[in-house]
Amino acid sequence: MEMVLDVYKRQFDLHRPVVYMDESPKQLIAETRALIPALPGRTVMYDYEYKRCGVCNIFLACEPLAGKRMITITERKTKRDWACFLEEIAGQYERAEKITLVMDNLNTHAPGSLYETFPPDKAKALWERFEFVYTPKHGSWLNMAETELNVLTGQCLNRRIADIEVVREEVQAWLECRNNKGSKVNWQFTTENARIKLVGSPFAFDGLRLYISHFNSLKGLGWLIIRNISLS
Repeated sequence: MEMVLDVYKRQFDLHRPVVYMDESPKQLIAETRALIPALPGRTVMYDYEYKRCGVCNIFLACEPLAGKRMITITERKTKRDWACFLEEIAGQYERAEKITLVMDNLNTHAPGSLYETFPPDKAKALWERFEFVYTPKHGSWLNMAETELNVLTGQCLNRRIADIEVVREEVQAWLECRNNKGSKVNWQFTTENARIKLVGSPFAFDGLRLYISHFNSLKGLGWLIIRNISLS
């Protein structure tokens, strides 16, 4: 945990950007009956029944110190999809010497995915562009990209959408608006906080084990951090 928090202390560096990456599924849902439009004093009304139209995946990468983020919507969540998204990230930082990438420990988030997707020379060159920093097990809430995904869901995707193309259009509009504003994350959880809040928890030391009694407090703390960010 402290290794991740130490990364958060780094200052903005154009040649060594700190980027946070996460992914989230979005269920595609269609209405089975026409909506009843809103009227003065009455909200829009819709039927509780719906039709499942599959699932798409949202890849998001953000650089909080620069107020920038990028998003790719894919039909699946495979090693190849992740590797291609990393190639997109590298393309956004062509002048960077090394890209620090913070992400969780999902099994697809490994250098092997690059070698399964690209020729060995290209995979190695792409791998060397990055410094991978993994959040500890049960500690994905430390990833600022997860915070950005929560903002995206709350401001843009918290409704029924049946078509992946509509998801792409809506997300692109949200992305341009948020990037134009230069919205940043006001991260307040520090190493000093961790040493006080998590004293006595194995999570504070190796990040591999976590007592259930501490898990609930950690999740609450994670939501507290999310609520502290600016949604503008």
